[in-house]
Amino acid sequence: MTAGSRGDVAPYTGLGAGLVRAGHEVTLAAHAVFEPLVAGSGVRFHPLPVDPRAELHSERGRRLHDARTGAGKLVRLVSMARQAADELTAALVEVSRKGDVLLVGGALGPLGDAIADALSVPSVGLHLQPLHPTGEFPAPILGTRPLGAVGNRLSGLAVMASVELVFAGSVRSLRRHGLPAAGRSRGRRARPVLHGYSELVVPRPRDWPAGLDVAGYWWPHDTGQLPRTVEDFLAAGPSPVFVGLGSATVPDPERVSREIVSAVRAAGMRGVIQRGWAGLHAESEDILTVDEVPHSLLFPRMAAVVHHAGAGTTGAGLRAGVPTVPVPVQFDAAFWASRLTALGTAPGVVPLRRLTSPALAEALRRATTDSTHRMRARALADRLAAEDGIAPVLATLDRLAR
Repeated sequence: MTAGSRGDVAPYTGLGAGLVRAGHEVTLAAHAVFEPLVAGSGVRFHPLPVDPRAELHSERGRRLHDARTGAGKLVRLVSMARQAADELTAALVEVSRKGDVLLVGGALGPLGDAIADALSVPSVGLHLQPLHPTGEFPAPILGTRPLGAVGNRLSGLAVMASVELVFAGSVRSLRRHGLPAAGRSRGRRARPVLHGYSELVVPRPRDWPAGLDVAGYWWPHDTGQLPRTVEDFLAAGPSPVFVGLGSATVPDPERVSREIVSAVRAAGMRGVIQRGWAGLHAESEDILTVDEVPHSLLFPRMAAVVHHAGAGTTGAGLRAGVPTVPVPVQFDAAFWASRLTALGTAPGVVPLRRLTSPALAEALRRATTDSTHRMRARALADRLAAEDGIAPVLATLDRLAR
């Protein structure tokens, strides 16, 4: 079970397909708009209410851009998420009754675990970000400014308390949905939690307790091929750069689109711009606008990838072995952007608030002309290709079955 944007759903399609190949029956519970993502995977789909794209484009969603700090965005996010949680509860209870094990995406942790307790079935946390407190870095959703070991840990505790607050009402309402009252909680740390990214990207914090493990990336289930228009554009000239903000929204799509086009041209390059939830758009001989296309097929053919530094797109760029330019918008994006620069696969960060044509053009020139970034990206991609993020999940399920 998972909730959120496309990046909060797509990794579980690949994980689910891997579990199906190993003989498990898998149902993915996610917002109804994402049902096409499981096509051909062997994974069943159970639709959940709420359209996350509509939520982000609502007045409440647009107010997220008014907050200038991670803490401010978190407060607004909690307010949005509490209403969505109430709408999700009935559908999650319905599908959970059919499961022998509940695999709970990080965003739904408290609610999924409470449902598992009420049904007396085991649950496993599947996180796409390092959510648990650590003294080694601050909570990713609150930014990257070091707060010291104590401050870092307190920031993580604050975020976890906020997540608990989102679902407090929904957990209390489980009786109304026909579930018995959950017994004494086993506690989130008592449950196995696996993280769907590589230790090569974010090493496991040394102060995490046992039971919190880093499994490796769960690559999305991709099928099909690139559209003919994309293939024709790629064949018509040198490798372009990709620019997309995924499921992030922006206050002024027209301005951002103009800055992007101007930057790509100033860098002397061609561009593929993904419309995404931001509604970016441009069309000319040297610029192609696309809708959803498999990152696994497109990114390796790019000279560089400019993206919003969401967890999933960050992983896709690393998998492709090409230089990237992160344009963090909000939530955990600054955390992933900082990891890319630390790894040397990105020349620097261009936050959305400072996105101008000159700034992005300079970052693109550095990303594509300094061979160091491409070499480091290629070397890391080769190491990621040797990892198997599904195997630790299978091993955990085997232990639960004993």
